[in-house]
Amino acid sequence: MKVKFWGVRGSIPCPGPTTQKYGGNGACIELRVGKKQRIVIIDAGSGIRELGNSLMQNDLPNGPISADIFLSHTHWDHIMGFPYFVPIYVPGSKLNVYGPVTFEEDPLEEVVGGQMKYRYFPVNFGELSSNIDYIRLSENPGMDLGDGLKVVTKFLNHPITALGFRFEYEGKVFCTCYDTEPFRNLFITDPEHPDYDEAMAVEGEEVANEQNQLLEQFFQGADLLVYDAQYMEEEYYANRVGWGHTPIEYAIAAANRGGVKKLALFHHDPDRTDEQIDEMAKSYCEPGRFGETEVFFAREGSEVHL
Repeated sequence: MKVKFWGVRGSIPCPGPTTQKYGGNGACIELRVGKKQRIVIIDAGSGIRELGNSLMQNDLPNGPISADIFLSHTHWDHIMGFPYFVPIYVPGSKLNVYGPVTFEEDPLEEVVGGQMKYRYFPVNFGELSSNIDYIRLSENPGMDLGDGLKVVTKFLNHPITALGFRFEYEGKVFCTCYDTEPFRNLFITDPEHPDYDEAMAVEGEEVANEQNQLLEQFFQGADLLVYDAQYMEEEYYANRVGWGHTPIEYAIAAANRGGVKKLALFHHDPDRTDEQIDEMAKSYCEPGRFGETEVFFAREGSEVHL
């Protein structure tokens, strides 16, 4: 398996002179699998535009483009690049779009395609020339995608339904785990509070610990884990708890507990400059400082071969 990062930023694209090194595009990852170079795409942030251009130049000459697109969730920064993904306009393209939907009455097709209406975009969703199938996902212990490729899905902790993906092929494991933050006790834990309920507080703590353990089991032993790491711990606890993103320190510790071989810190804050990330890398990515897991900040255009 080969993994390439086409977009590594969170929340909103942020191109400019201070983000050129790590990239300013929103989340998009390309996975190539096996000798046939099967194409799997994780998320359709703004980075998918350049990926689409690459497919048109390098893959279309060899025949119609076929790809599986897995959406971690449907927040706009993870689907906004879809209308600019050129293969959807090319006759013969075959795309399977997988993803969760929070609101039961809205099918995945409407959520993703809803941004392609004349009030928002010059091309209507119904005018696309490609063949697109939409498959709604929930938590699943294992889906056989054919050609020896399997995927496991896991619910994450985000303000809307979001999924992590575990791709397995010929003994290699590639996992994504974003947008998410550590599960926490949502009940009142202060015994002095007038609404404190001891039983609820204890149960809340047990549930949070259980879910965090299940997530670590999900990416246990991964050859490469792409983990949400939008904030530093001091930023997270200052005023970002509940926003659905993970402190870098927690991501590294969890990856080490899970025996992960390589950890890509991902979903960089849009205000984080290249210079700041370089400084952070001196500490967080120092070999052996935080454990045996190899840690690096995901960088647009970089590749990892598994």
